[in-house]
Amino acid sequence: MNDVTDTSNIKAEASAATDTPKNNDVILEIANISVSFDGFKALNDLSMKFMRNELRCIIGPNGAGKTTMMDCITGKTTPDEGTCTFNNTVDLSKLSEAEIALVGIGRKFQKPTIFESHTVFENLELAMKTDKTVFFSLFAVVDDVMRDRISDTLKTVNLSDHADQLAGRLSHGQKQWLEIGMLLMQDPQLLLLDEPVAGMTDDETERTGELFNSLKGKHSLVVVEHDMDFVAQLKSMVTVLDQGSMLCEGEMAAVQSDPRVIEVYLGR
Repeated sequence: MNDVTDTSNIKAEASAATDTPKNNDVILEIANISVSFDGFKALNDLSMKFMRNELRCIIGPNGAGKTTMMDCITGKTTPDEGTCTFNNTVDLSKLSEAEIALVGIGRKFQKPTIFESHTVFENLELAMKTDKTVFFSLFAVVDDVMRDRISDTLKTVNLSDHADQLAGRLSHGQKQWLEIGMLLMQDPQLLLLDEPVAGMTDDETERTGELFNSLKGKHSLVVVEHDMDFVAQLKSMVTVLDQGSMLCEGEMAAVQSDPRVIEVYLGR
């Protein structure tokens, strides 16, 4: 991976590409990505396009390449071949994981990563996209604008009544919502969400679907999920991966009835 140090230029380039964003713009393009691990081809010449402000679901059996695809987008894995281009101009392969987060891509892993000994409010405050220098961290005061921003995010992720509660005392589902809120505090253009409803109750799963639907048109969301009922609730375009390649894509009903998908999932 090339060493990139001038993050101001990176952010400026990404911002310039979205001066006049349109919902039919391509926000992320994966072109002919291949990744091998010890002879196993995790991704095999995979090409996909994600549109600005769309919600896309990615499904597929274990080993289909879903997580590896996200790893390539976020810089955790460098592809053997191919490119990932963000906002038409930013070559993600040239950036570190931290730099990719700076240009506007946020990722949520399956296990929530929060500050359990801090309150819910403090978690969102710490996540806010702002000056992270030691001086600022020691002496910063939450002003009215920041407080309103945090309050709005609390409402969005259904945690307004838990602002002063220690994060470690939240339910599993609420911890997932808090981490999503922490990502939203960083103003991401693209959110990558890996199995966000795993371990949730039915009620929490339904409310998470409502949350994601409320974010449509405001952020681009890519959701990797195994829960087909949850995917159906999102009413979005669905892409099916198998053996590192795209098998098919379309509306959920069409995907579920596709003979190739039935064979992959049921072994017929």
